[in-house]
Formats: sequence, C-alpha cells, structure tokens
Amino acid sequence: MAGLKELRTRIDSIKSTQKITSAMKMVAAARLRKAQLLTETATVYSENIAKILSRAAAAVNERKMQGEQITVSKLMQEKANPQKYLLVVCTSDRGLCGSYNSNVAKVALQRINELQTAGKEVNVLCIGRKGRDIIRRTHADIIKGMLEGIARKGADYMEASLLAEQLCKGYFDNEFDVCEVVYSRFHSVMNREIKSEQFLPFGIKKVEEETDRLYLVKGAEYDYEPSPEGIIEGLTDNYLKAAFFAYIINAQASEQGARMTSMDNATRNAKDIISKLTLKYNRLRQSSITTELIEIISGAEAL
Repeated sequence: MAGLKELRTRIDSIKSTQKITSAMKMVAAARLRKAQLLTETATVYSENIAKILSRAAAAVNERKMQGEQITVSKLMQEKANPQKYLLVVCTSDRGLCGSYNSNVAKVALQRINELQTAGKEVNVLCIGRKGRDIIRRTHADIIKGMLEGIARKGADYMEASLLAEQLCKGYFDNEFDVCEVVYSRFHSVMNREIKSEQFLPFGIKKVEEETDRLYLVKGAEYDYEPSPEGIIEGLTDNYLKAAFFAYIINAQASEQGARMTSMDNATRNAKDIISKLTLKYNRLRQSSITTELIEIISGAEAL
C-alpha cells in the first residue's frame, strides 16, 4: 500500500496535469471558434460559386443538345478508365485529440486497399504528421510527400490555394488521373464525418432552381457574357481553391473539436482520480493517527 508521502506526490502530480488539460481545453475552444467562423464563411462562398457554375454547366449542356460543339475545362473531364490515383489525407501534426487522427487514417487505408484491390496505382500525400505516421506502418512505399505545419499554424487561404494549384498542375501533367481528399467534415463539436471526396476532376452538382426556366432566377432574367463556357473557365480556378481551403478548415475545426472534447474528458477524469486519492489519503492519515494514539495510550497505561 502506498504511504502518505507517495499519495501526496501522486495527488500533486495529477493536479498539475489537470491544470494543463484544462488550459489545453480552453485553447482548443478558442481555436475551434475561429475555425468555425472560417468554415461558415468559406461554405457560403464556395456554395455560391458552385451555383453559378451549375447554371453555366446547364446552359452548356443545353447548347450541346442543340448540336453545338463545346469544349469545357479539362479539369471537369473524366478520364476513361483512370488508373493512377492520388489520395490527399488531412490529419493533424499533434496528438491529444482522441481518435481523430486514427479515424481519418482508417478511412484512408480502407480507400487505399479498395483501389489497390481494383488494380489501381495509388500514391498518398499527407497533410499532417500523424496521418503519415499511421499510414507508413503498412504503406510506406506509396507515401510521396508530407506537409507539416499547416494544421499547427492555422488555416491560410493563400497556402491552400498554392496547394490546389500544384494539384491542378499535377493533373495537367498526367501525374495522376484522379485526386481524392480524405478529411473530416465538421458539423459540430460532437458530430464529425470522415469523408473521401473526389477533388480532380471535379463535377458540379445540379442546383435546384426556383423556376424551370434556365435563365430566370428569383424573377430576374440573366445571360452570360462572354459565354457559359467562358464563365466556367474563369471560375474553375476560384472554385477549386475555395474547395481545397474548405477541406483544410473542416479538418482543423474537427481537430480542435476533438481536442476540446478529449481534454475535457481528461480534466474530468483527473478530478475523479484526485477525489479518490484524497479520500484514500484521508483514510490512511486517520488510520495512522488512530494507531499512534493507541500506542501512546497503551504506553501510558503500562507505566
């Protein structure tokens, strides 16, 4: 059984740990709030660009149905029988965020196995050190790069846009046929969804219009200048940069949410352990005092 001194040392040590986890929880909460605001703003921006692209794509499809020969951006053209895949895996550089990194890596490994089973060539680009450390245990040979420091410094649009440009250049140079991003989509502190989404070539989801007329939105007619395909070509770059930035800030918001939850649980657990050890310490101290009193009384009676 541990003595009084050992129990006091353990209690003091756990109290110090509790202060650290409590401080980390508050820091994570502040960073989470900042990431949430960025996520909301970026989502509105990317959704509006997607709506414009969707309407322009619908106009292009209508002209194609009329027999016109129109070529759209290469970044939107699916390659026949793609063989080379690039997976961009977004995790964190640091731990202490529960199962966040392992869950993202698990989905990435599942996707890698699916593609390799189908006979595809797979390469991995890791954003974050923790994802790299997990994936290289079984697939070290397919990791082609690792970017460290992005998650630690916080989301930066210019940095994300440069990465998006590099990926587009790699697609144009036929370094890969399909690029997918494995990341955690942030919904709330307790609700995060691990997803694998295709980044390149990209497709535009159909936007439900308030009217059946293609050139009528909210009662106002509009047209394209110079042309729908020109709009698509001009907005493609902005759309891809915004989309990639959204991946990164969703991943960072998820990381901070997971860290805040993990540190809150650690703080609560430390409080429970301190309470149990304090109770044990008081009982042992009371027992020690009682034993000493008995010895003193017995000695006095013997005299």
